[in-house]
Amino acid sequence: MEKIIPVKKNDSIETIFQDLTHDGAGVAKVDGYPIFVPGGLPGEKAIIKVIKANKGYGFGRLIEILERSPFRVEMKKEDAPSYGGCQLHHMSYEGQLKYKENLVRQVMARIGKLSDVPIEPVIGMGNPWNYRNKAQVPVGEKDGKLVAGFFKPRSHEIIDSDESVIQLPEINEAVKAVKEICRDLGVVPYNEERHTGELRHIMARYGKETGELLIVLVTRTKELRKRGELVERIVAALPKVKSIVQNINSKKTNVILGEKTRVLWGSGEIHDYIGDVKFAISPLSFFQVNPVQTKVLYDKALEYADLTGEETVIDAYCGIGTISLFLAQKAKKVYGVEIVPEAIDDAQHNAELNDITNAEFEAGEAEAVIPKWYQEGIRADVLVVDPPRKGCDEALLKTILEMKPKKVVYVSCNPATLARDLRILEDGGYKTKQIQPVDMFPHTSHVEAVAEIVLAYVTQ
Repeated sequence: MEKIIPVKKNDSIETIFQDLTHDGAGVAKVDGYPIFVPGGLPGEKAIIKVIKANKGYGFGRLIEILERSPFRVEMKKEDAPSYGGCQLHHMSYEGQLKYKENLVRQVMARIGKLSDVPIEPVIGMGNPWNYRNKAQVPVGEKDGKLVAGFFKPRSHEIIDSDESVIQLPEINEAVKAVKEICRDLGVVPYNEERHTGELRHIMARYGKETGELLIVLVTRTKELRKRGELVERIVAALPKVKSIVQNINSKKTNVILGEKTRVLWGSGEIHDYIGDVKFAISPLSFFQVNPVQTKVLYDKALEYADLTGEETVIDAYCGIGTISLFLAQKAKKVYGVEIVPEAIDDAQHNAELNDITNAEFEAGEAEAVIPKWYQEGIRADVLVVDPPRKGCDEALLKTILEMKPKKVVYVSCNPATLARDLRILEDGGYKTKQIQPVDMFPHTSHVEAVAEIVLAYVTQ
């Protein structure tokens, strides 16, 4: 018998929010039916209006708060555009850290069946504002004028904004200057609906430790009119700029960057440090966007690895070598594997930049390359994984269980897939010793975590 939906569109309901979704919306329930409402906080009593009712869940709008959460904070209405991308801007930072710790505990118990694993309080930031070293700002047209800012939630409408409270001031300054120069020179903004125009996105990347700035102009077209004047004015307006690059994305897609990149001015890359390790950063490089908390995260991974200088370490999702080179300072040997060949080129370049000779990198799937290394006699004392949000590949987890390194250090950007993978490792003979959540993205619903996993027994 088909379950009856207990609400319909435009219903007004008095409810108490029970939880938050992974993207920070309040969760209300009517006869067990969940309704997701942006702006609601757990424990608050409120009146909501149903705006959509699907079979298994609905969406609502917050109409009135009847009883406020002690963690609710207000922002000035005129500041609203600067909070783009901050799903939890209405929640105090203390409340955010409590929520994130509770989220990790819940998923470990529910998905991983690991309610007894020690979970430390989330390591937050002393100043949780203006931390991002990278912006990718969509460009469009409104009332005949070039606009750039961020997308209105659940739409493709661009809200024009010159500032973001989570971007570094240098990033805000750079995006604003480039936008104004493009307006002055009559650069034609991209029209998503018609797939016309030139400029699709403005990207800025900043090296917090080096003070170097990279500007990327993402265009639909190969040619960029007034290119020379555009470059000249950007260089004049932004003294910290070290490189200006054009990335060409001619496809009708939501993917930001295209495959072709050409340097318009400078070297095509900038540099930054994590601790004492120097990294080259190009437009396509994956580099953590919160440099302060990245150091915290990697220090914790290094602590959990507990290296004495005699260990062989394998980094199964090495990217441009960020964690690999960090660990290479304390390990005997580090082997990194990554599926993206360009990232491996970057990793090798970064090893040379730092005169690190005890790190080797290979392009390929971890689940294919690591068994090959094993056949060649390479035995990992410590295996580090830092997978994408979908978690570790099933074949890699199987490889880990077959290789049986003494220790696994798991760096996760998704507590749910971390919990799932820890359950698999635990069932295969490992024990999760401890988990340390780290707040890499204040004022968003995301939380990262590092888990220390040790071999509980060795099968004879």
